[in-house]
Amino acid sequence: MKIRLISAVFILFSFLGSANAQTFKAGAALRVITPKTLIPISGGMGTPVMPTSKQGDLFIRAFVLEKGETRVAIVSVDNLGWPAYLGNRSRKLIKGIPAENILIGATHAHSAPDAYGFPDEKGNTGADLKYLDWCVIQMADAVNEAIANLEPATLKTAVGVAKGKIAYNYYADKLYDPRCGVLQAVASSGKNKGKTIVTLVNYATHPEILGTDRKTMSPDLCGPLYERIESKVGGMAIFMNSAQGGMVTADTRLENGGEANDWNECIRIGNLMADEALRIVEKAPVDENPDLYCTSRMIKFPVDNEVMRYVFKNSPVAGNAAKNMDFTSVTTRVNLLNIGKAQVLTIPGEALPNIGFYVKRKMNTEQPFLFGLTNDAFGYILTKEDFGGFERYNYITRTSLGEMTGEIYETEALKLVTESPKPTGK
Repeated sequence: MKIRLISAVFILFSFLGSANAQTFKAGAALRVITPKTLIPISGGMGTPVMPTSKQGDLFIRAFVLEKGETRVAIVSVDNLGWPAYLGNRSRKLIKGIPAENILIGATHAHSAPDAYGFPDEKGNTGADLKYLDWCVIQMADAVNEAIANLEPATLKTAVGVAKGKIAYNYYADKLYDPRCGVLQAVASSGKNKGKTIVTLVNYATHPEILGTDRKTMSPDLCGPLYERIESKVGGMAIFMNSAQGGMVTADTRLENGGEANDWNECIRIGNLMADEALRIVEKAPVDENPDLYCTSRMIKFPVDNEVMRYVFKNSPVAGNAAKNMDFTSVTTRVNLLNIGKAQVLTIPGEALPNIGFYVKRKMNTEQPFLFGLTNDAFGYILTKEDFGGFERYNYITRTSLGEMTGEIYETEALKLVTESPKPTGK
């Protein structure tokens, strides 16, 4: 009788241990990365600008997800872009997550310190390398803390049209994707039960209301977005940009033909985007134990642009290793995630809206998410049909790798879709 009782207890505990191991968990953490003293800020390729003030803090925000043996980190940094040179250094300092499962994206704020180290014709740069070294450590620390904060959670996912005056396409008003994707994790047990852990907002726009012209270091509209969400539902907010290339930007237009490029407009648009994200996710069904899947592949892009080659080769951010490379091509990682019913594809740059629309249409879900400027930030990504096609696209053509980038990305990203399981969830 004792043997049977012991066996039954053993089976029960084995079952409970197995069930707990397959429980969906989420954790979050952030780091403030506002430099102690003002340093040059960058809004694109060219000479950085020395700011005279700051408005709001810059952040690194880390969202870690786990189910069974799968663990993934989604990281956002308030910056124009975050090259893999920097991201890979942080990945080496993160314990407990495979490097290929750490997705690092930039909000694309145009009023943050230069992380590219854009060199001028003499090779000089305005990048503060000590500041970037410090950010590398802060990023790893944020992810490691988010891992330590993992707890059982439920998930809500939703995609819907964000209404109101948020974004438009500077080149063609209506050529942008108004859909906003939202992921929201809530603690499902313990002392934090019912409390929001994280709310992720995925939307395509340029956070360049202030830009460099105002000479103000700032997270731009992302700062008010974070504050609004956190004040309303608690937890941590995180913003991941989408296919905002050519030229989807904040709709700051005034009736008199001018633009409202000030902090009050950052508050208006950031708050509106936050409110719309919360509205979209509010009535989404709760997935008590969502599935989690992560895969990736390395993609090679030819670099036909001599200016881009010069930047890659001469940026001090890359270190001495770049000096021995010819940069006729670059290689980067593209990830696919299934999180409950949602599916995510990463984009290593600024894909034009038509690429975003096409890829979303081909994804295996009713809830497609695109994380732009993630894992790398290789400028604009155009289709070969758009590349150099007409005068309006001259700038984005000059700041892209080449005419085949879009087609290669679409082909390789959709291979991940066809080779991966379809998302399941409520």
